[in-house]
Amino acid sequence: MAYRRTPAVQARLDDRRETVLRAAAALLAERGYAGCSVSAVAERAGIATGSVYQHFTGKTDLAVTLFRTVCGREITAVTEAAERAADPLDGIAALVATFAARALQSPRLAYALLAEPADQDVEAERLVFRRAFRDLIAGRIDRAAALGQLPAQNAELTAAAIVGAIGEALVGPLTDGRPPETVLPDLVTFTLRALGGH
Repeated sequence: MAYRRTPAVQARLDDRRETVLRAAAALLAERGYAGCSVSAVAERAGIATGSVYQHFTGKTDLAVTLFRTVCGREITAVTEAAERAADPLDGIAALVATFAARALQSPRLAYALLAEPADQDVEAERLVFRRAFRDLIAGRIDRAAALGQLPAQNAELTAAAIVGAIGEALVGPLTDGRPPETVLPDLVTFTLRALGGH
């Protein structure tokens, strides 16, 4: 007869996995990917290194899961900000401002998510992350164009260009410590002008 985990055992395993992910997220925010070795994560989580392997096959599996988890939070935050806006253009502005503000509040973490050299699997996840942001912006571009707020355009292409430009524009402030108030208004203005708005 096959062993079946009881709900209590599964709950403990799930809790341990979340503890490992929280420890990894804290290290990522402090040290980037280079500081997220399995042994460092285990030490931060207060468990044996071997225990990490009960939940992740290795550093790559842990890094990919961590990337998805942290980026999922970012997608949720910008989506909520955009949905609170009165119209599509305001939604785009809120999305860009929220994304940039959150990045600048945690520059080491944002740099790791946006630009730090990482293995191929994490780079593949970066593309998924960028496409999710692109799609959020593209949907609002289409709505704004339908309302006559923006000229007709290839929303997916324009949104991809905006996502790339914002990521590139943030790399400098993320590494030189420029305060958000000197960056956010310019990013929003650039985005709206690039889309043909005002």
